[in-house]
Amino acid sequence: MNHQKSTFSGKGIDLISLLVVIIIWQFIADFLIQRKLILPSFTDVVSAFVNIVQTGVIFMDLLTSLVHFGLGLFAALIIGIPIGVAMGWFKYVNKAIDPLIEVVRPIPPLAWIPFAIVWFGLTNISAGFVIFVGAVFPIIINTVAGFKGIPRVYVEAAKVLGCMNDRCLIRHVALPSSMPSIAAGIRIAMGVGWMCLVAAEMFGVSSSGLGYKIWWHYYLHQMDYVLVYMLILGFLGLLIDRVFRWYVDGKILKWRKGVVV
Repeated sequence: MNHQKSTFSGKGIDLISLLVVIIIWQFIADFLIQRKLILPSFTDVVSAFVNIVQTGVIFMDLLTSLVHFGLGLFAALIIGIPIGVAMGWFKYVNKAIDPLIEVVRPIPPLAWIPFAIVWFGLTNISAGFVIFVGAVFPIIINTVAGFKGIPRVYVEAAKVLGCMNDRCLIRHVALPSSMPSIAAGIRIAMGVGWMCLVAAEMFGVSSSGLGYKIWWHYYLHQMDYVLVYMLILGFLGLLIDRVFRWYVDGKILKWRKGVVV
């Protein structure tokens, strides 16, 4: 009974805090700022959201941005994880590739936008490339860290049980043991990739999408629409992260669950 009361009270606090923020926002926008260009009110943003839903524009923007994000993240996964596995397991591969990665990694992903436009034009691949550049390095680094953190006793025990070659050890020992670190790297990469998505679409890599519409409405001084797209990006990013955590923690890393408080 006490647990149920605390759950309900926790949900109530969440709703009350959200309501308070909305009221403060509306009050500041209507009575203190009084300029829609500087700060649109909550009701202005709701009206703008209803408008873009009724016109159907938002659905095409959502689809475009999700395609960009999916392309970039998929490329980062299929390239980043194998490279991280090779670097984490084979010392000579790590010595050969690590200097190259450390030279390229500090370059901001947005610096690649001119090359993305020249190489791929204003296409989905161009936006996906910028997202790939931002997402691939967290995946590589966390995969390497996961492999290097494998206890030696696991490898020796597997060898005693007949798992002798590298392929067998990687598949049955290294990958399962390093999966928490890899999952953390993918989650970080998703966050970085989502930010790169917005920046890439805003700065000309794409001619549509959520980020592009933020810049487009800014030029029209429609700041209520700008806030709508900003909030959509925030809630959609939160939803993607929650779904990923639910799947990984509930399916892949279910064995890692401890005491639930």
